[in-house]
Amino acid sequence: MQFGVLFDVDGTLVDTTFLHAVCWAEAMRQNGHPVPMADVHHAIGMSGDKLLDHVLGEDREHDADDAMDDAHKTLYKQYWGRLRPLPGAADLLRTCAGRGLDVVLASSASDEELAALRSALDADDAITETTSSSDADEGKPAPDIVQTALKKSGLDAGCVVFVGDAVWDGYAAHKSGVTFVALTCGGTPADELRAAGAVEVWRDPADLLANLDKSAIGALGGKD
Repeated sequence: MQFGVLFDVDGTLVDTTFLHAVCWAEAMRQNGHPVPMADVHHAIGMSGDKLLDHVLGEDREHDADDAMDDAHKTLYKQYWGRLRPLPGAADLLRTCAGRGLDVVLASSASDEELAALRSALDADDAITETTSSSDADEGKPAPDIVQTALKKSGLDAGCVVFVGDAVWDGYAAHKSGVTFVALTCGGTPADELRAAGAVEVWRDPADLLANLDKSAIGALGGKD
């Protein structure tokens, strides 16, 4: 039996949450929708269409949605060469792999964006499988990405832990029957993450790594 760990990437392994918030807020402002950046931050982790619905409301005119999505991508792409991993991210992936666990990046980023994130992580030697936006019909909080990660890796939902930083990760994990472990390094408070189903909450990858044996990951077996 195989065991593994699914990792969200944005805000969990790479420090991008607030970059996305800035870029989405500016994209909305450029298209006539000035909104508080705190409102945008809370929605980071959702797919773009769901994020716009969450922040601007579903009953709005949708004519500018594509323009806002394109503006966000253009603005965010300017940061790709400066992306930085969160503390302990690469070491956490390598330690999990060293324990015989499959390491799967369950990301809904585009293929091009995922390449930039992986470059920032610099831990390809530890990664078993990845997902991207092209693998799912719907983004989080829908379970598509988590379920696709399970399918591509050949892992059973009962044999994995999903590590994420947003409530949307928790909802996607719950709908997939996967244990959710949360990190607060994306800016979401611990109580909100627990309310979204997190069985435990750590500060960042380094904190999880330091407590790995006490975590849900530590309770997983390795490969036979």
